[in-house]
Amino acid sequence: MCIGIPVKIKKINGLTAIASAGGAERIIGIDLTPDVKVGDYVLLHAGFAIEKIDEADAKETLRLLEEMYKDG
Repeated sequence: MCIGIPVKIKKINGLTAIASAGGAERIIGIDLTPDVKVGDYVLLHAGFAIEKIDEADAKETLRLLEEMYKDG
C-alpha cells in the first residue's frame, strides 16, 4: 500500500520545490507536476509530488491524519 501526504508548495527552484506540512519543510521533486505553483497543494510520495490537489481536500486529509496520530 502506498500513501501520499498533502503538502503545500512554498518555493520552486527548477524541478524541485520546498514543501511544508505539519510545520516541517523539505525539498521535493516536482518533475511529475510541471504545472504546480507556489501556494498549491500536492500529494507527496517517495519525495516526489505525484498530483496537484484541491486545498480543501488537502486540509481535510491533514486533519484526519493528525486525528489518527493523536488517537494512535
